[in-house]
Amino acid sequence: MNTFTIFLILIVLVSFLLVVVIMVQNPKGGGLSSSFGGGGTQQLGGVKKTTDFLDKSTWALATLLLALILASNFAIPGAGGVEESKIIPDGTTNSIPATPATDTSAENIATPEDSLK
Repeated sequence: MNTFTIFLILIVLVSFLLVVVIMVQNPKGGGLSSSFGGGGTQQLGGVKKTTDFLDKSTWALATLLLALILASNFAIPGAGGVEESKIIPDGTTNSIPATPATDTSAENIATPEDSLK
């Protein structure tokens, strides 16, 4: 496995974890903590800390995902510099033949009257 494949696997894994953490949260503040009774005044074994953990894990996973994406850019094969073309064989030159210069002076341009003569 090359480094780009490893980065790709890590990016997919972190993306999946980020989706799971976001889906566990409730946009109105309920989420996982309200299912354990943290929505009211009753607290069950530090459930109030659950929302803090989910919030911090969301930011940490998002930052890790961004860092992995930026770091994977350096592992892309062929991104480090100019590669030689594998289509054109060695020793051949791809030269374009010169086109003959056209005379565009006013005396050499044919007009419709010239064809009638």
